[in-house]
Amino acid sequence: MISSELRYTANTQLEHLHARYTGTGHADLTKYDWVTHQHRDTLSSIVGHPSLLSYLALADGEAIGRTKFEMTERMLQPCGPPPKKDED
Repeated sequence: MISSELRYTANTQLEHLHARYTGTGHADLTKYDWVTHQHRDTLSSIVGHPSLLSYLALADGEAIGRTKFEMTERMLQPCGPPPKKDED
């Protein structure tokens, strides 16, 4: 059995992670939100690493500035519009 002190410590650490890193998710996070976070993290990482950005620009046959602009624009809605909410 897990003691209550150990359980409290684990929950505190998890809450700290959620507060520090917004992409770590929580119990109420939908699949769409999780995938959107993943895509935004990937796109921002590509834009933030010049060598990876230039590699993708070369592979696409476009200018680095154009590739950077397209990836930045794609960060707005990386997975398309959000699904409609079910009204309960």
